[in-house]
Amino acid sequence: MKASERRPAVTRRDFLKFTSTGAALLGASPLLVRGQTNANERIGIGLIGVGGRGSALMGEIVALARKHNVQITAVCDVWRKNLSAAVARVKAKLGEEPRQFTRFADLLALKDVDAVTIATPDFSHGPILTAALKAGKDVYVEKPMAIDLASANESLDFARARNRVVQAGTQRRSEGRYIAAANLVGTGILGQLNRISVAMNFNEPRWVRTSDDCKAEDVDWDAFLLHLPKRPFDARLLRQWQLYRDFTNGLSGRWMTHYADAVHMLTGAKYPASAVALGGIYAWKDGREHTDTFQALLDYPEGFLFSWGMGLGNSAGTHFSVHGTKGTLDLEKWTLSADGGRDSTVETRQITAEKGSSHMDNWLACLRSRQRPNADIQFGHQHVVATVMAATALETGQRQKYDPAKRAIAAG
Repeated sequence: MKASERRPAVTRRDFLKFTSTGAALLGASPLLVRGQTNANERIGIGLIGVGGRGSALMGEIVALARKHNVQITAVCDVWRKNLSAAVARVKAKLGEEPRQFTRFADLLALKDVDAVTIATPDFSHGPILTAALKAGKDVYVEKPMAIDLASANESLDFARARNRVVQAGTQRRSEGRYIAAANLVGTGILGQLNRISVAMNFNEPRWVRTSDDCKAEDVDWDAFLLHLPKRPFDARLLRQWQLYRDFTNGLSGRWMTHYADAVHMLTGAKYPASAVALGGIYAWKDGREHTDTFQALLDYPEGFLFSWGMGLGNSAGTHFSVHGTKGTLDLEKWTLSADGGRDSTVETRQITAEKGSSHMDNWLACLRSRQRPNADIQFGHQHVVATVMAATALETGQRQKYDPAKRAIAAG
C-alpha cells in the first residue's frame, strides 16, 4: 500500500510507542529559557541522524567547535554502522567519545545536550523537531523542515513560546550571492515583479545506494519506522527512502524547498495563495512511488507567479530567473540585465557577492547570542507551506489554497 493511501497523522500514542523516554519528554513542564551564555561555558550538541547529510553537518561542527566552544556529546542513528563511524570520528577529532543511541528520545533526555541537529529521512523531521523543542533544545533541522503542515505549525508555536533557536537547512540564506541578489531586488530595480521561473534537472541515478552491507541485526527498525505501520525489515527502504511516499513527499520536499525558500528570500513574500501541479514517472521505472518529472505553479498575493520544475531524465534546461517589467535577474549566470524589460535603464552587470557566512557558523553563533538565525523557523514554516501545497496538488489533482489566518491548506 502506498503512503498516499495510508500516511497517518502522528498521534501521541504513536509517538510514545517508538520513544523509550517519550512519556517523560512530552509530559515535561516548560523549561526556563536559556539566556546568553558565557563564552567559557561549553555548549553540548547532539547529532540525530549521521548518514550522508548528517555526517556533513558533523564535519562542519567539528571544524567550528573550538571557535564556538561546543562539543558533540551524543550521537543517534538507527543504523549502527553509521553510529559507530560517527562516534569514532568525533572521538578522533574532538578528543571525547560521545554517548550513542538508536532512539532519539534517549538523546533528548540528556541534560548536557543543549542543541541538536536533525538529518534523518524527511518524514521524521517534523516529529523529531517538535520533540526536541518540547525537550528544551535548540535545533538545526535539515530541509524540508516538515512534510505536513500540522507539524510545522506545532513546531513554530513551541519555538516561539520557549524562545528556541531553530535553523532550517536552507543554506542559501547564508550565501553571499543570494544575499546580494535579495538586496538588489529589494531596491525595485526590476520594476514590478510578475514571474519567477526555476527548473532543476539532471540525468543520473544520484539516489542509488548499496544496501548489501545493511543487515537487519544492525538496524533499529522500529525506530526507523517511527509512527508508520509495522512492516518487515527492508534494507532498500532504509537506503533509498527518497523513492517512497511514506518517507518523503518527493521532488517537492527534496528539491523545491531550496528554491521556494530562495523565492521568499528574494521577494520578501511569505506564503503562496494557491498551487497546482502535474508530474509522472517517465524515465525511471525502478519501483519508485514518486514522480521523476514534476511541474508546479504557485500564485503569490504579492503579485507574481512562481513556476518550478524538475526532471530526472534529461539534464538540460536548468535555470533560475526573476522577471520584472524593467529587466531580468539570472541566478544561474548571476547577471542583471534589461532583457525583456520595457523603458528600462538597467545596465547589464554581474552580481557581486556580499559578505555571507557558513550556515552552521551562523547557527552556532546564535546559540549564544539568542538571536534568530538566517533561516529562522518562520522561514522554514513558509517553505513547508509552499512545498506541501505543491505535493498535495500533485497527489490529489486539485488546486490547493492557503489560508494564513487559519494556517490551513485546502482544495479550492
